Amino acid sequence: MMFRKGLIGWGFVLPGLLVIAAMHLFPAAWAFLISRQKTDNITPATDVGWRNYEKMINDPSVWAAVRHTLFYTVLYVPGSIVIGLLLAVALNRKIRFIGFYRTCVFIPFVASTAAQGILADYVFDPAFGGANNVLRLLGLPQQQFMESPSQAMIVLCAVGLWSSAAFNVVIYLAALQDVPKSLTEAAMIDGAGRWRAFRSVVVPHLAPVTVFVAVWQTIQSLQLFDLVFVTTKGQPADSTTTIVYYIYRVAFERLRYGYGSALAYGLFAGTFLVTLAIVVYSRRRREAF
Repeated sequence: MMFRKGLIGWGFVLPGLLVIAAMHLFPAAWAFLISRQKTDNITPATDVGWRNYEKMINDPSVWAAVRHTLFYTVLYVPGSIVIGLLLAVALNRKIRFIGFYRTCVFIPFVASTAAQGILADYVFDPAFGGANNVLRLLGLPQQQFMESPSQAMIVLCAVGLWSSAAFNVVIYLAALQDVPKSLTEAAMIDGAGRWRAFRSVVVPHLAPVTVFVAVWQTIQSLQLFDLVFVTTKGQPADSTTTIVYYIYRVAFERLRYGYGSALAYGLFAGTFLVTLAIVVYSRRRREAF
């Protein structure tokens, strides 16, 4: 009987597994084979062994792209967590028009990246943008924003936070519904203020959700491509060239598919290690408490 139930279960699961294997596992295995070749998909491929991976380690452009991506990640991930949590707490109230406010917060998340890029170009244009118009009214110096190598990545981070903070808001809003009100009320009865009750009761309950959000947003930031593609194209002076955009440039503009595949596997390894480090650190910190 149990064997028959197992077969029925596998009958339902197997088609999905085959689709996943066909859409993900096979291309991944094929990309690994290509990463050990020198090929442009036009002329015959040449097997080069691990030479593409050795070249990746010694490529200064790769390390520059890594620095840009890590800089974006360090700004983006903590910012998205803090903003998402604060907005979720603010929207977790029974006030008038709360549905309207939640909708307004979520709208940027569903907007296309092309629309976000067009809006960002309009707002942060050094000559005619709305941001410089506001600075001009306040009597503050004008900024170059996306045309400045030192400011462009910060502006991209701000645009990314504006467009994707809603994801964290939705996750935290759902998690806040599961925090027992009796615990916060008990803490306040014992003399804790609202801030102390929030920090000592609510935040620990949200720890698993925060780990999930941190892992998810880290993966998203390490794979940043679309926002760069529709706004800066990696400029100015390659200051916004991220790892994925560099892979795109190598593989699809220079037609170096073997080296591009090796870079993609290097990104996969780096993302896996960073994600693993976040999970291990969060578990050890939880055990310490």
